[in-house]
Amino acid sequence: MTASGLATKLGVLGSAHAAAANAGNMTRGLKLGPGERFSFALLQDRAKEAATRAFEPAPKVSPEIVSQIDYDAYQKIRFRPDMSLRIGQDGKLPVQLFHVGAMTPDTVKVHLVRGEEAHEVLYSPDLFDTPADHPARKLPPEIGFAGFRVMAPDLKTDWLAFLGASYFRTAGPYNQYGLSARGLAIDTGLQTPEEFPRFTDFWLDNDTPENEGMTLYALLDSPSVAGAYRFRIRRSLDKREIARIGMEIEAELFARRDINRLGVAPFSSMYWYGETSRRQVVDWRPEIHDSDGLAIWTGSGERIWRPLNNPPRVMGNAFVDNNIRGFGLLQRDRDFVHYLDDSVFYERRASVWVEPLEPFGEGEVQLLEIPTDDEIHDNIAAYWYPKQKLNAGERRRFHYRLSWLDDIPFPANLARTTATWTGLGGRPGHKRPEGVRKFVIDFQGAVFRGLGRDDGVEIVVTPSRGTLSNAYCHPVVDQRERWRALFDLEATGNEPVDLRAYLRQGNRALTETWVFQYFPDA
Repeated sequence: MTASGLATKLGVLGSAHAAAANAGNMTRGLKLGPGERFSFALLQDRAKEAATRAFEPAPKVSPEIVSQIDYDAYQKIRFRPDMSLRIGQDGKLPVQLFHVGAMTPDTVKVHLVRGEEAHEVLYSPDLFDTPADHPARKLPPEIGFAGFRVMAPDLKTDWLAFLGASYFRTAGPYNQYGLSARGLAIDTGLQTPEEFPRFTDFWLDNDTPENEGMTLYALLDSPSVAGAYRFRIRRSLDKREIARIGMEIEAELFARRDINRLGVAPFSSMYWYGETSRRQVVDWRPEIHDSDGLAIWTGSGERIWRPLNNPPRVMGNAFVDNNIRGFGLLQRDRDFVHYLDDSVFYERRASVWVEPLEPFGEGEVQLLEIPTDDEIHDNIAAYWYPKQKLNAGERRRFHYRLSWLDDIPFPANLARTTATWTGLGGRPGHKRPEGVRKFVIDFQGAVFRGLGRDDGVEIVVTPSRGTLSNAYCHPVVDQRERWRALFDLEATGNEPVDLRAYLRQGNRALTETWVFQYFPDA
């Protein structure tokens, strides 16, 4: 059975001609397939039934032609603005379709939904402005699309895109793409090959009122699992014209076989180097990363900040929890001067935050860091790994909110980490001791208001191994509500040192918990 067979029709409701008439203001001039009954419940039934059958990968359509559409050739293909799908009750959400190419050869089906009826959008070369001698003109009409994107009203920029496997991302708060989210991750970071589930079909709901944003559905398929997804997406602007994009995601999963490592709400990002890894700087730019840290809000209420690494070897870290309240990869550093890149603007990259809307139960946040020597590689992954395994024949539901934003909400009674540096240990002007590294952490927040050097604020540091010395903290001169913590660590060897630190006054924690992994011989 092909991928199209996975989306088995559950009743034809008219001809293609009738479908075009029924589509209303969704689009004009598009070729639509016959009507089919559709609902989220029916989509779940399709996924459940598909999971009872052996997986069959979708066939490659015209691979010899698609392979000719390399990067340069792909750039010559333009979706016609006048053919944009106008969805939503008011038609104010324009959607454009991605063409297939050598980098994105897998095709998906895109459907338009009105009420309980859905119509597939059929591929046509007339949807695209393409040079007369372009290889894409040789493709058959059943080729399909690579994905889709949601445009701004003026059609000049896009703010949401689904393209490749189960990847999706948004332009975030500052209209700058960065890290990606995924529908699901399987066997990430194991010695066996990772499995990449794929969204094979999408349904765009035309009945969503403007004030409720956008609703879309997706069918997921892979050798291990089939799934039905519902996305409720809303984009809003605050008084500063900074965007926040919220996604309520429901995932109904049906396992074909036992899954060793299930990754829920996964992200992929890039961290080459930053303020914590200045020894790795080889480019003229001071910092290069899409995200600079992993934030966690535990079930017990602890706030954790883990600066990212470009490690000397592949590293996996687990943060065990029960009913986690939130986690995400953030870009906290928003200062242009720290990047100096006026073409890709790393300071504008989105932070992404996951909040369970139904309890996740026991499990762990897993962080995977892979060595990289360039910014073109996504070398960071983070996801929730449930303790309860998903085995063949079982069903599992996950319901969570995914927010693409400038920064996460943070309690006023805690300060957050704003910077981490490392350097030579010891004191300036004195012989520096061998094997000693100095760590400097800046915290900032209103909780420091009115506190001075003599008010009992102290640093608490816990290393997994090594010897600590010269640990102290103080308010930073002429910097509002900012404190600095410093300590030296003597450690050698190839094994990493795991560090935890925070500031307290008496028994009261004043800051989130800073967690870091240090490689002495790297």
